[in-house]
Amino acid sequence: MTTEPDRSRIRFPDISARAYEHPADRGALVALRSLRGFDTVLKKMSGLFTERSLRLHFLAGTVRVGEQQFRDVHQDLVDAVHILDLPETPELYVVSDPYPRAMAIGADHPFIVISTGMFDLLDAEERRFTIGHEVGHILSGHAVYRTLLLALTNLALRVAWIPLGYVGLRAIVVALEEWHRKSELSSDRAGLLTAQDPDAAKRSLMKMAGGSRLGNMSVDAFLQQAREYDAAEDARDGLIKLLSLLGRSHPHAVVRLAELDRWATSGEYGRILAGDYPRRSDDRDASISDEVRNAAKSYQEAWSRTADPLIGTLRDVANGVADTGGKIFDNLAGRARRQ
Repeated sequence: MTTEPDRSRIRFPDISARAYEHPADRGALVALRSLRGFDTVLKKMSGLFTERSLRLHFLAGTVRVGEQQFRDVHQDLVDAVHILDLPETPELYVVSDPYPRAMAIGADHPFIVISTGMFDLLDAEERRFTIGHEVGHILSGHAVYRTLLLALTNLALRVAWIPLGYVGLRAIVVALEEWHRKSELSSDRAGLLTAQDPDAAKRSLMKMAGGSRLGNMSVDAFLQQAREYDAAEDARDGLIKLLSLLGRSHPHAVVRLAELDRWATSGEYGRILAGDYPRRSDDRDASISDEVRNAAKSYQEAWSRTADPLIGTLRDVANGVADTGGKIFDNLAGRARRQ
């Protein structure tokens, strides 16, 4: 018996990943996608990490989800692919690991790996959100672009004994880590579009921080934690928060929940549910300069919202960044057209 997608939820035909991507993530991706041959280079680089051997590793030592194995999980995957209109259904493997984790791996044929700890932690609706999150990574092409971060991180470690070379590479890695964290915020939105249940999405993020005892936790109280974390007492706390992000691939749990809550109550989420969203078929016409401006604008808006005193002292420095960044890409695009 073939698994049929659940048609009770809203489907988004031809939806572009730009619909849900965080502006900082989207700006970087639009620029990277516009570089002719860049995807090819990254896919060649991904060969260094033997995507084929990774797949064989999970094929040999984990359980592949399908019609006869973890059928309910397979149904969630089919639904997520149907809702986000992914061209190809990725393989999904369940690995025995008490630590809750999930990831999308690969470039040519990405696949998903989710631990038993994750499934033991979540209920059915929360699981929908998590699988939709990983499908969002695949639709955005994050698995391909993250290869660059992994390659540069490894290279930076190898040349750590060369002071100037290491400093330059480390600066690039820090920038890519910031993009990586924003890509997680993007995929949280994709998970929400898949589950279409904001409460379940928030619960899943809260459980990632505090475990399965939901009766002892409160989303409202967790959001209050997020506000306290954002505020900080003085500039020293702001500096500590910035340093705590070094080497982190994911934003802190309170930040993710606060960001998703803000997006869930925004008009943007409602417009997508109503069918008003950018189409994949129009991706080639996306303006790099506009996306760069949007990315800078999103940072400025975040800095305007924050009560962090350190960010407050730096806020004025960011004035004009969006317009300047857009002009740079406009000039580059104009020069390319003339050539």
